[in-house]
Amino acid sequence: MLFNSLSFLLFFPTVCAVYFAIKNNNWRNYFLLGASYYFYMCWEPVYALLLLASTAITYCAALMMENRPQKKKAFLTVSIVLNLAILFFFKYFNWAAEEVTALMDVLGVRMETPKFNVLLPVGISFYVFQALGYSIDVYRGSVKTEKNFFIYALFVSFFPQLVAGPIERSTNLLKQFYEKHDFNPEKAITGINLMLWGFFLKLVVADNLAVAVNQVYNNIHDYSGLSVLMASVLFCFQLYGDFAGYSYIAIGCSRVMGFKLMDNFLRPYFFSVSVQDFWKRNHISLTTWFMDYVYYPMVGASVNIYWWCFCIFSTFVISGFWHGANWTYVMSFAIFGFYLVICILKDKRQKKFEKKHNLKNAQWWLWLNRGLTFILVMTALIFFRANNIEDGFFAVKSIVTDMHIVPLSLIPGKKCVLWIAMLFVIEYVIEYQKFEFVKKHFLVSYTLMSIGLAMTVLMFGQFGENQFIYFQF
Repeated sequence: MLFNSLSFLLFFPTVCAVYFAIKNNNWRNYFLLGASYYFYMCWEPVYALLLLASTAITYCAALMMENRPQKKKAFLTVSIVLNLAILFFFKYFNWAAEEVTALMDVLGVRMETPKFNVLLPVGISFYVFQALGYSIDVYRGSVKTEKNFFIYALFVSFFPQLVAGPIERSTNLLKQFYEKHDFNPEKAITGINLMLWGFFLKLVVADNLAVAVNQVYNNIHDYSGLSVLMASVLFCFQLYGDFAGYSYIAIGCSRVMGFKLMDNFLRPYFFSVSVQDFWKRNHISLTTWFMDYVYYPMVGASVNIYWWCFCIFSTFVISGFWHGANWTYVMSFAIFGFYLVICILKDKRQKKFEKKHNLKNAQWWLWLNRGLTFILVMTALIFFRANNIEDGFFAVKSIVTDMHIVPLSLIPGKKCVLWIAMLFVIEYVIEYQKFEFVKKHFLVSYTLMSIGLAMTVLMFGQFGENQFIYFQF
């Protein structure tokens, strides 16, 4: 793979530098579009045609919706069907064929289903959803139809967030390509720090934790429940570091160039007080996408709380399928959907209880809820990480029934606690806005942070062929 950890570290700043070497706004957009397609073609050149196809379909559908408004529902339907067909074929067809074959075998029917030897295009779920979001926004009238194909293509394929998000909205990003982006030292400094923070999360936190997590989950029957529990806790922060790391790199790179992408993570693992709160803080771009384009249309004007529960559960099951052709993802998100159903049903009672006992702002109550939320999230993510459903159930059973004490030397990932503690301290400062010194001494503070993060990454980062987890989605 061309983009290993070290080349990834150098790629974004290089593009930013070239971007500012081009003064004309139109040439900047053409350069960014070229960089986006080059970036994508580095994995598999032919799949750039898929990206172009998705872009062309949604672009033409939007134009037709504007020119023939009486048939805009039909054009939206065509756009959705064609894009989902592309997604299904490359991501789910072989898996679905295997599942149908297995089901027929159980029923005593022997059949052969066709299979295609195709690679999963990197980031296909992200750019398809971004393009579909634009189509739906045009249909709803939330955004004007973009007439310039090159500007629209740049929106769909904007290289910082092309392969792993955030899934941007046309209402936010599209208009920014028409704005003038002069070099802004403050944006550049904060952007560089966001990128360094992203590299810290990925190379230091996620990739160091991955060693211990993979050691246990790839040989899960050889470890005690205590070791499985430790690996499960570490995986929560590995997943967070891996995906949030990419998001911060993308957001930081964009900010250096003057673009503002939406926040994708707001410290979900340490400070979420409920599963609902967790999904307001975690993978925000995807969560809001599913809420806006799947959940709310399903709910409609209904005030039936049980229909709400059905819709939220269904939305999360669909989200599980979005993550990949594996029942472990579906199981993991079905558990999250179940949690949210419970949250909806108990919401009024909990608020009444908290008000009666004056618990809403009590710190001990907040931290108790945060601890419980983390346990629930960790349990669901066990299936997300497990190699198969059977391993997931074995992991849960092992944690519950096999918690005998083992020597400390046999517990994997002990050294990783340092990075989790460092992550907690930094996020605690951000969560509670304890950075008055940073505000007063902006340049000095950010310079020191940049140096500290860069040294930490270079000294403790894992510079190997470790891909981002969400590249496979």
